[in-house]
Amino acid sequence: MIIATAGHVDHGKTTLIEAITGVNADRLPEEKKRGMTIDLGYAYWPQPDGRVPGFIDVPGHEKFLSNMLAGVGGIDHALLVVACDDGVMAQTREHLAILQLTGNPALTVALTKADRVDEARIADVREEVQNTLRAFGYPQATLFVTAATRQQGIDELRAHLLQLPERAHPEHQRFRLALDRAFTVKGAGLVVTGTALSGDVRIGDTLWLTGVNKPMRVRGLHAQNQPVERAHAGQRIALNIAGDAEKEALSRGDWLLSQQPPEPTERLIVALQTHTPLTQWQSLHIHHAASHVTGRVSLLENDLAELVLDTPLWLADNDRLVLRDISARSTLAGARVVALNSPRRGKRKTDYLNWITALAQATDDAQALSVHLSRGAVELTAFGWARQLSPDGLERLLNQPGFIRAGDNLLDAPVAARWQRKLLETLATYHEQHREEPGPGRERLRRMALPMEDEALVLTLIERMRESGEIHSHHGWLHLPYHKAGFTDEQAQLWQKAAPLFGDEPWWVRDVAREVAADEQVMRTVLRQAAQQGLITAIVKDRYYRNDRIVTFATMIRELDQARGTTSAADFRDRLNVGRKLAIQILEYFDRIGFTRRRGNDHILRDKALFTKEND
Repeated sequence: MIIATAGHVDHGKTTLIEAITGVNADRLPEEKKRGMTIDLGYAYWPQPDGRVPGFIDVPGHEKFLSNMLAGVGGIDHALLVVACDDGVMAQTREHLAILQLTGNPALTVALTKADRVDEARIADVREEVQNTLRAFGYPQATLFVTAATRQQGIDELRAHLLQLPERAHPEHQRFRLALDRAFTVKGAGLVVTGTALSGDVRIGDTLWLTGVNKPMRVRGLHAQNQPVERAHAGQRIALNIAGDAEKEALSRGDWLLSQQPPEPTERLIVALQTHTPLTQWQSLHIHHAASHVTGRVSLLENDLAELVLDTPLWLADNDRLVLRDISARSTLAGARVVALNSPRRGKRKTDYLNWITALAQATDDAQALSVHLSRGAVELTAFGWARQLSPDGLERLLNQPGFIRAGDNLLDAPVAARWQRKLLETLATYHEQHREEPGPGRERLRRMALPMEDEALVLTLIERMRESGEIHSHHGWLHLPYHKAGFTDEQAQLWQKAAPLFGDEPWWVRDVAREVAADEQVMRTVLRQAAQQGLITAIVKDRYYRNDRIVTFATMIRELDQARGTTSAADFRDRLNVGRKLAIQILEYFDRIGFTRRRGNDHILRDKALFTKEND
């Protein structure tokens, strides 16, 4: 349980926490000297049952609002403090606005310094606070009247805080913690602290530290100020980490992550919750977790907008941001991340806006994935990061019927059906335009039908269509079931004359044409058609061998490779008893199709491992 204070400066937040816990959360000498909190302070309240509620004491002065914002991310509950002598003040309202915009945590109200005023004043302040709470969407907040120096109302407030439920945190998420402190401990080394936003961590884990962009090993853990073996989201955590990093290299807002992140985000789509209307391309201060940058806003449609950041941030879907005016005097709006890495163009097109609207309305990971898939293939690495899903969480999400997966990409049934229709239509058109050909190869069909889509996914889909019988394959050429590629009557007559010529020796097109008294160009078409049907093979342009001879040559190469480790043109020439030029043409053919690879003057079998295994 993490509870953060909120409220105007000098309303007694630190004194109240000390009355509840016995701990003075002011840790800086300047804070103790001035009696005013200027940075985040922490206090822990161990209970007999083992629970350790933790308090984050935030500064109330407007000058230190960025420090306050760094402390309210990931909290379970907020304790709003209002002094009875002052009542509701400027920072009271601003802190309420910030709480509303950063996830709307549950709220308890403590009226402090009740010993300084009479009952009538307390009643007036109570009414003023309740009206303010209703205006900010907190009509049910429980209110306590206290005087910390006299322990008035403290026992009742303690009992109430101890029965508060912790906020539920999603399972199967990556560990993510925003650093708010870094220091060294003699004998232990570097220690960093923060509130874990998601996931869990154990001693011995390796985490990625963004401040130095290096991996770090977890040597020790404290959660809620207690030594532990494992800590999880919603806890205040201190991690003793080991690796190539110095305290001076780290800053508030750096991250400890379960794995190396992608590049940080410069442009993103958000859903706005505005308190003050924003203007197009307005300059802003933007607060996220423990980070604070500047940027601009581009308004889109309804409550959707694009933020363009001056300094990139490591963001994830549904992260909360607070937007303040560029003079840092007032809070203008909250923003919830809808999509990372927005496109530079086309954001105002109807299709894109409809898609973003649907994505903004997605209530869980499964719905978000469905919306992403409606546009086409989804890159799983990017989606997993955006949703902060652990590998197990991502696999659970993908374990659904109808998904087509190839490497790091995913396709669902409706989009796959559209792609299938496009492939079939393209193939049908190809048959109409090339009636004499058996069909295109896999790569050519992909380039003709779906050139802009993920290559691995399209090829996987083609293979599934081939296995299901929607597409047939003949010697690597793809065709529709009804398509019967072959010779025209005229071509068939010419092939019948040419076929007997192909014995053990190769033939040039011009020589075949001369032998059968045919036009050379016509014969070239006939022999190309015969090659597509798997009857002959061209080792170079216009020079063909009968196909079974190619198989014989492959066997010879295997035997030479097994005996000598390589095949040279001279060895192959002698084995085949042909001229050197022809031997080289044959060997280069096998290089081109990937059966062998050339190394100097030798040709090496590419599938040696398979060949060795087959002959064990």
